[in-house]
Amino acid sequence: MQFPKPIAVGEIALQTGAEIIGGAAGVVTGMNEIHNVAPGDITFVDHEKYYNFVLSSAATFIFINKKVDAPAGKTLLYTEDPFRAYNDLAIAMRPQAFSGANIAPTAQIGPGTVIYPSAYVGDHVTIGSDCIIYPHVTIYAHSVIGDRVIIHGNSTIGADAFYYKGRGTHYDKMHTVGRAVIHDDVEIGSGCTIDAGVSADTVVGKGTKLDSQVHIGHDATVGMHCILCAQVGIAGNVRVGNHVTLYGKAALSKNISVGDRAVLLGSSASAKSLEGGKTYLGTPAEEVHRASRQFAIIKMLPDMWEKLRKL
Repeated sequence: MQFPKPIAVGEIALQTGAEIIGGAAGVVTGMNEIHNVAPGDITFVDHEKYYNFVLSSAATFIFINKKVDAPAGKTLLYTEDPFRAYNDLAIAMRPQAFSGANIAPTAQIGPGTVIYPSAYVGDHVTIGSDCIIYPHVTIYAHSVIGDRVIIHGNSTIGADAFYYKGRGTHYDKMHTVGRAVIHDDVEIGSGCTIDAGVSADTVVGKGTKLDSQVHIGHDATVGMHCILCAQVGIAGNVRVGNHVTLYGKAALSKNISVGDRAVLLGSSASAKSLEGGKTYLGTPAEEVHRASRQFAIIKMLPDMWEKLRKL
């Protein structure tokens, strides 16, 4: 998320009760969780396992729960609870938006767009021209919908990111300040859910088509002209290339990428990145020829076992 205008790091330190380590004269231009940071952003780290990763990231400002020397060009904000400090900043920068109208007064709707009764369009939503929004669709605040987009009934665009901090006996919820961005000529089937980014954007590229009951998690990016069949599940921060096909019930684990023109066959799942231009099958997914051989061998195991028993 980029701030409407830069904020002095000293002001943020004052608001959150953090102690500045390093340069105190900088200005913060945005906030992002670690997978999406850019220079000028503020992020957070609260586990020693990730200190080096975050301190060497592109982020300029970092909430941290250990007093260490600030790397060159960075400012650290020491606090006992970086998650809470970051979350408090998120709430301050984008408070929860509420609208009692089915179409919020601040929403911008393009010419030729049809919004059926019982659909809900939240504050500061932008919808392009010649779209069709069917009944019972919910579009959360700050979502962006392109031109000629079709969204079928009971789908939800821009719901809160599924992002929590475990506290032993309970979970603290991360306040969502990212958006869901749907590009031109996308069609979204019924009962789909596309979460907003934690603090960046969840993106569905131009011309991509979603069957019914597809889920796309926070901060995921789906490229152009992809096909996502029914019950596909894409976890947070996944990068899917262009012209990718994911058949029914295919699943992708968090923080991985799928190359252009890859195909993941039905009920397959992957927890690792997949190269483009290949077809994959199984759980964990393997190239289809290799996976088919494995399945053939597995089918032979009972007969092989009986033969071994008789030796």
